[in-house]
Amino acid sequence: MLHPITISPNIQSGQPVFTNTRVPLKNLFDYLKAGHTLNEFLEDFPSVKKDHAIQVIEHFEKLLNFHSPQYV
Repeated sequence: MLHPITISPNIQSGQPVFTNTRVPLKNLFDYLKAGHTLNEFLEDFPSVKKDHAIQVIEHFEKLLNFHSPQYV
């Protein structure tokens, strides 16, 4: 499976986007923050694959759940 995130200075001025789209990742988090569902986001951005959106969410969830042994 392709990596779900692409960062290129030639696409959306270097903002992280979903691979093979011009949809910034920020759009997903803006939707979720505003109370919309993942399905609503996917309906509004049909070029984003559901598995890519889930991978992105899981990636950032892992980053937020990282625990350094010195702080536990």
